Amino acid sequence: MSRANSATPRRLTSVAAAAEYADLSTRTIRRYIAEGRLTGYRVGPRLVKVDLDDLDRLARPIPTAGGTAR
Repeated sequence: MSRANSATPRRLTSVAAAAEYADLSTRTIRRYIAEGRLTGYRVGPRLVKVDLDDLDRLARPIPTAGGTAR
């Protein structure tokens, strides 16, 4: 099933808004896109958008000494 047919729509936002959302710099967001860690969506000749769900998936829990890693 393609994403276009899925029940949840993309949460596209600007690079600046994504950076603010994740408490990162716009430079870091652009670097993640360049490295392939995050997908950027070109909307017009210069405008790049980011899916906030993709950004959320980059976050990983830090395992603790007493807890179990997931």
